[in-house]
Amino acid sequence: MKTIAGLSILEWQGKHQLLNNLIQMDEVFWINPDYGTELDETIVQADHVKSAEDRLGRFADYIVEAFPETGTMQGIIESPLVEIPSMQKNMEKSYNVEIQGKLLLKCDSHLPISGSIKARGGIYEVLKRAEEIAMKHGGLKETDDYGILASDTYKELFSNYSIAVGSTGNLGMSIGIISAKLGFRVTVHMSGDAKQWKKDKLTSLGVIVKEYDDDYSKAVEEGRVEASLDPNCHFIDDEDSMDLFLGYATAAERLKNQLKDRSIRVDEDHPLFVYLPCGVGGGPGGITYGLKLVFGEHVHCFFAEPTHSPCMTIGLMTGLHDKVSVQEFGIDNKTEADGLAVGRPSGLVSGLMTAILSGSYTIEDKRLFELLGKMAETEGYYLEPSALAGAYGPVHLMSDPTGQKYLDDLKLLGKMNDATHIIWATGGSMVPKDMMEQYLAKR
Repeated sequence: MKTIAGLSILEWQGKHQLLNNLIQMDEVFWINPDYGTELDETIVQADHVKSAEDRLGRFADYIVEAFPETGTMQGIIESPLVEIPSMQKNMEKSYNVEIQGKLLLKCDSHLPISGSIKARGGIYEVLKRAEEIAMKHGGLKETDDYGILASDTYKELFSNYSIAVGSTGNLGMSIGIISAKLGFRVTVHMSGDAKQWKKDKLTSLGVIVKEYDDDYSKAVEEGRVEASLDPNCHFIDDEDSMDLFLGYATAAERLKNQLKDRSIRVDEDHPLFVYLPCGVGGGPGGITYGLKLVFGEHVHCFFAEPTHSPCMTIGLMTGLHDKVSVQEFGIDNKTEADGLAVGRPSGLVSGLMTAILSGSYTIEDKRLFELLGKMAETEGYYLEPSALAGAYGPVHLMSDPTGQKYLDDLKLLGKMNDATHIIWATGGSMVPKDMMEQYLAKR
């Protein structure tokens, strides 16, 4: 009989009530039993995030020079935070649930440059690499106007170096776009789940795209091996990159300011709930960590995964983290949500989430398209299927007995009318019109 970490699948199912439902690829809502211990700052510290924020600030002049569309934001890559009351009413009626509190959309789907959450971590890590090279070999100083990095001199310098990454799509997009603009040679190793239009976009920019019939983990593995053969190649490891993680974490302080601008309080009597689509975990993990640094116990973060790719939920539920894949439990890792088609979670992120992630849930592909249509019709936001995974979170929380017990245990049930719910939209604005029409037709 097949065993996983010394236990049969039946024994694992006996240990974890919801595991059978995950194996059956049903929608589940899971509360993390380890949630609530102190934030562990031995690995990631607040000053690490502050350092990343400062670096992005130094690059603002370069970003404006290279991407003029960011001029209105003075070179800061940030997305709007918008209220979506019509979507809230539609969901309440459709799913027969009252979503107490205010519902908002964090539009990382409309981030400048690459139109997805990956514009945070992916672009940050490339910029950090560029800064290191420019300071070591190009005379750059922190006090300089970083706009000079757009010059032919620095492009020629960067052309001696290369960047590589393994991706299901959006991370490769963000890294390919910024790396090519700086002048790096760049290779994106893409899994079979990646959409063709993303591959075509990268190729048009001069990016080398290597395709694999296998899933995300294989693309990362092959990319890592190939990059190790070139001493001038920097491999951006989505499974184990602290720089990616820190780039994502910088979103928290910015969100704090956006909430303040809207006079939205987050405190003991005004809880904040954030619902984040999750693939390998870097983006949602970094944002969750940053939010915990900023809001502490008053923010409650939930990861959303496809029913066919619940890698982070299984990793956390079993405690095996990256030592187990969904395939080992007979789950096929096949989903239309290409950015979430990951079979094995990041060990780095899974470990960091053990005590600070409130929980997670799974969502069927057909519901992703259903929610995609609702968001387009009610609010006029056109998102990728994977970006709608977070939209079902408030429904789960407010209707599932497990969610109600979570709120009751934390004495939040009486405070929900003053709660704020944020759906984190992770991508969509760059989707070609014909592809979006195909998505909408699947509602």
